[in-house]
Amino acid sequence: MLKNYFKIAIAVLKRRKFFTFISLFGISFTLIILIIIAAFFDHLFSAGYPDNKRESSLYIDRIILQNEKDWNITSPPSFYFLDHFVSRLSTPSKIAISSNFKSTNIYIKNKKLPITYKYTNDQYWEVLEYEFLEGKSYNKQQIDNGERVAVISEDARNKYFGTGDQVTGKYIEVENRQYRVIGVVKDVPTSLPHVYAEIYLPYTDAKTNAADKSLTGNFNAILLTDSKNDVKKMKEEYQQMASKIPLPGKDYDRMYTFADSYLVGYIRSIFGQGKDSGLGTFYATISIFLFLFLLLPTINLVNINISRIMERSSEIGVRKAFGASSHTLVLQFIVENIILTFLGGAIGIAISILLINIFNNSEILPNAQLSINGTVLFYTILACLVFGTLSGVYPAWRMSRMMVVNALKAS
Repeated sequence: MLKNYFKIAIAVLKRRKFFTFISLFGISFTLIILIIIAAFFDHLFSAGYPDNKRESSLYIDRIILQNEKDWNITSPPSFYFLDHFVSRLSTPSKIAISSNFKSTNIYIKNKKLPITYKYTNDQYWEVLEYEFLEGKSYNKQQIDNGERVAVISEDARNKYFGTGDQVTGKYIEVENRQYRVIGVVKDVPTSLPHVYAEIYLPYTDAKTNAADKSLTGNFNAILLTDSKNDVKKMKEEYQQMASKIPLPGKDYDRMYTFADSYLVGYIRSIFGQGKDSGLGTFYATISIFLFLFLLLPTINLVNINISRIMERSSEIGVRKAFGASSHTLVLQFIVENIILTFLGGAIGIAISILLINIFNNSEILPNAQLSINGTVLFYTILACLVFGTLSGVYPAWRMSRMMVVNALKAS
């Protein structure tokens, strides 16, 4: 039966080439947009180089201070906060501490080169899995000894030293200080600011006052546990610890700080309000966007399908006259529509792959590599199925209610 439906669907598509083109264009264009958005979200929120352990990690990147007058300060935590309070937690096996990256200029042969750098602790290199092209990371002993060493990215190496040379042991100048290069890592996408930089330096060389006990500053942390089953326990321990921290002075009476998954932390930075992570607002926004985005092409496809049905009224009338049931006709039309949708989906996937390859090679988002993985492909196929079914149900229902006499008259 399905084989016959497929043959009929192909014959109908060939018969009305203009309607077929309009339908396929609408379906494929809609799916291209959805696939590219899904690929970008997947790149942004899924575990990947060098942050491969997100399922076992929690992220700390903000402290919120408020008072009754609704004064509000939102700031990254200080190194003191992370080192003095967070490092005492027992559930995390490792804690990566790093500053937010900063920009500076370095000079070589009287040429100014913009470059980014950040400060990290030694466990940063154990939590995150950077690919070293040469050399290695600095360790706790080197940090304790105050050694001025640096790990640089492949791009920084090429900018400063040129391509093809071994650079470990050479020196690079950052903020008027000379650092010995001990390692070179593969570049990190700029879309991952918590791990992105071109130069990585020991936190002991950060220009901060060691006596400063402020809770706010310019650092962030990643808490890593040995098992993802302990993430909830780690989160609860962090919140208990945070609730016991004395408020900084009399100007504020409330302090909020959170250890979130990467997705929740990212959403909190955009939609969060106080204790509310903004997750509900995010999902509502995405749902409304998808509904409105899919509504217009669905309505257009419904109208096209109704026009196709009216053109096939004689066929419908004859088949009903020879005993075809309404159920059979409805099922046939829905299957035809799903086949059409999947053809549009195949075209959409093919064009999306081409566009994503162009995007990856364009360096619009440096070092980012979007891809259509199993998750993106699954949701694309699901969208095709839903899209095809919804746009075919109403026209099929209209067709099933068409009387034999009226159908033959309409022809």
